[in-house]
Amino acid sequence: MMKKGFLFTIMIISLSVILIACSGTNEEGKSDNGDDDNKQVEQVLKIANDQEPAGLDPHKTPAHSSVRIYSQVYSGLVEFDKDMNIVGDLAVDWNQPDDQTYVFNLHEGVKFHNGREMKAEDVKYSFERILAEETASHIASYFSNVESIEVLGDYQIQFKLKSTDATFLSNLTNASAVVVAKEVVEEHGDLQQEAIGTGPFKFVEWVPDNRVVLEKNEEYYKEGLPKLDEVIYYTMKDEAARLSAIRTGEVDLTTLTAQSASLLENQEKIDIKSYQSLEYSYVGFNVNSEILKDEKVRQALSLATDRQSIADIVWNGDAVISGPVAPSMGDWSIDVESHELYSKNLEKAKELLAEAGYPDGFEITITTASTYADMVDTAQILQQQWKEIGVEATIKQIEWGEYIDTWLNTSADILIGRNGSGTDPDRALNYFFHSTGSANVWGFADSDYDALVETGKTTVDLEERKTIYTEAQEKLLELSPNLFLVSPMKYVAVRDSVEGFTPYPHNGEYILDVTKK
Repeated sequence: MMKKGFLFTIMIISLSVILIACSGTNEEGKSDNGDDDNKQVEQVLKIANDQEPAGLDPHKTPAHSSVRIYSQVYSGLVEFDKDMNIVGDLAVDWNQPDDQTYVFNLHEGVKFHNGREMKAEDVKYSFERILAEETASHIASYFSNVESIEVLGDYQIQFKLKSTDATFLSNLTNASAVVVAKEVVEEHGDLQQEAIGTGPFKFVEWVPDNRVVLEKNEEYYKEGLPKLDEVIYYTMKDEAARLSAIRTGEVDLTTLTAQSASLLENQEKIDIKSYQSLEYSYVGFNVNSEILKDEKVRQALSLATDRQSIADIVWNGDAVISGPVAPSMGDWSIDVESHELYSKNLEKAKELLAEAGYPDGFEITITTASTYADMVDTAQILQQQWKEIGVEATIKQIEWGEYIDTWLNTSADILIGRNGSGTDPDRALNYFFHSTGSANVWGFADSDYDALVETGKTTVDLEERKTIYTEAQEKLLELSPNLFLVSPMKYVAVRDSVEGFTPYPHNGEYILDVTKK
């Protein structure tokens, strides 16, 4: 009986060896054809977003919660590479017959997600739509210097400018300066709920307060990109929910505050990527308000503001004091901390209030987005600090959609927010504060300031531009249509199953090279 049992065991072992050999898998977990098992991993990236999109129309919606979605769906003529050099996107190349003329040669065979080929007529339509008054585009002022747009052929288009413009190419890199399909706009009225572009991902669905789903554009003109098959953006307004989701692997990637990022520093399977942002936090003033129309009141509030406390408390110390041009823009930004209005001086603040007719202070409402903890925390700190000069502030927290409408319509006296300085000082100084700037929602107008930024826009000499923009920043601090607070570090928590993700100051959500392992 023992002998029979032994022979039976040998037969079982032999059969197992044969089955393993037939399976084609070796001991390293690789199949005989050399493919790794993990190459079969589903290429789906799950991202937790802190906010619901405010709409998907790139020509109409500036909210970052929307930009992060539509920037994956649409393409523009040019873009920044990883080193912030301007390179072609839909444009193969371009030339300048003279200082006021740009001719772009387009890639042939690029298709919209509806299958139609993109041609020069689409470029012309898109920029005329941006400039049309009825569109009310937030980037119309970027291209107000465009005199004419002419189609020279199916794959060639010419922009003629009214004057030399040092910002034209960099403005074309904006995530909203993209090419859209006329028939889609006409069918839907706008693009707020529909997104059909030429970009690396196709829009699949938007389930409100839940998720936005994108899928790979198999006909994307850049060979081998994107590497992901699908991207799912989950709306998780509560940071605790995002923190839990990244810990458990429910999502692969999410942005976090400095405080939450510190909780994950030693967490297995999670990497924290940080970078100095081009953003700054601000206090926006409706300068047509009865109280705030006097610049002395705005200056008094600046003198009562301790920006370092905001950096330390709101951003856990991971923020630098900023002006309208964030310090990460290098030589373009000025040393704001040496400015008189950046030093806390309560006595001087009270003097200015008295001169403005408010010796005992005043009552006012600070409006902020309830879904952004940093904005709420900033409002609460300012409420405490301004009380020292007799200003009694009430905080009003509103949902994101209402917040965007409030910003657009200047329907709050004081608004807490965050802006991006952009990649050229023209955005920070012209777009937001020129009297006709598309994002000047504050009612601010000063002819001397306008003249400065207009000159800066048309000046090609680099050192001369820097001198002009230095003067413009100093004047803006003096007039204080906004109080510029701090520029924070940005933090992204990434699961170790994600490869190829690198956030950049000018593009913190570049995912074309990302794969899952």
